[in-house]
Amino acid sequence: MGQYENLLLTLSGQTAIITINRPTKLNALNRATLGELADLLGALKTNREVSGIILTGAGEKAFVAGADIAEFVGHSEEEGRAIAAWGQEHVMNVIHNFPKPVIGAINGFALGGGLEIALSCHIRVAVETAKMGLPEVSLGVIPGYGGTQRLPALVGRGKAMEMILTGDMIGAKEALTWGVVNYVVPATDLLHTCESLLNKIYTRSGTAVAAAIEAINASQTGVKGFDVEIDAFGKAFGTADFKEGVSAFLEKRTPNFTGNL
Repeated sequence: MGQYENLLLTLSGQTAIITINRPTKLNALNRATLGELADLLGALKTNREVSGIILTGAGEKAFVAGADIAEFVGHSEEEGRAIAAWGQEHVMNVIHNFPKPVIGAINGFALGGGLEIALSCHIRVAVETAKMGLPEVSLGVIPGYGGTQRLPALVGRGKAMEMILTGDMIGAKEALTWGVVNYVVPATDLLHTCESLLNKIYTRSGTAVAAAIEAINASQTGVKGFDVEIDAFGKAFGTADFKEGVSAFLEKRTPNFTGNL
């Protein structure tokens, strides 16, 4: 894994902590940052020493306060499509389908592309002061990194329509009530809560966790999710983790899983 200008990488045991590091720009997603994220995610996907990821922002103000709007100026319709397509394919969808658990640690404002990157994560934990929203309609555009698709899956069509059509922000408690985030915690507990969740997941079968992520995601893709689940369930029977898990259950002991996340 190389050196990055806009990202910080910290390893904590089996966990990789990625910090988007543009605090003077409220960690806005410019092309360079998205490119670095794509590169780093690719490296972590195949790194057998890393079992999970925490994604957060530098400073106390923002997780990611949106895309770098200045980069949108002067582009044609086709160039606009290309911007959205690249971000979706190489960053948002990679996080969404990552075979290892990815937790978004929302440490402040998560707006526009920032909320979309958080929505791509498998689990979200927010600080009490966090603010979230998709304000794109106030700029004459719409969410382009999956917000119109992933937000309704979490909060339902009605609430997603309200958030996207008004462009208004919501607070952390409201986000918790609506299902945008899993937990709301004091800022001092943010990383600890994320690491505790991952450490619990690490005690489970890595191969089963990866299969579960794939099957859950299939419910949103228009494919036959039940068929994906059935196939993944069947494949589990051929894994060493399944044999170990069943043996441990029958022998009333703690399983020793060897399948890597």
